[in-house]
Amino acid sequence: MQQHIYYIRFALRFADMQIPELVTVFNAQVQNRGWSSMRAYHDQALLDEFLRRGINTAAVFDGKTISFAHPVRYDLPDNKLIVIG
Repeated sequence: MQQHIYYIRFALRFADMQIPELVTVFNAQVQNRGWSSMRAYHDQALLDEFLRRGINTAAVFDGKTISFAHPVRYDLPDNKLIVIG
């Protein structure tokens, strides 16, 4: 399946970021209740980048749904996202 152009743009931008920058992007979405197709492309590309890097996202992603209910931090030794608070 071919990805949408906006997904590709987000994916390319996220691929150039360091992990702390990706975490900052994630945390900027916390408690954001707005929704659009553009946000869906953004969120999917962000999640895919964490997964592409082998980062454990179980704290925010159950395999189907991503949660932006709480901010996260990156735990380097365990290579995973941890919910803050």
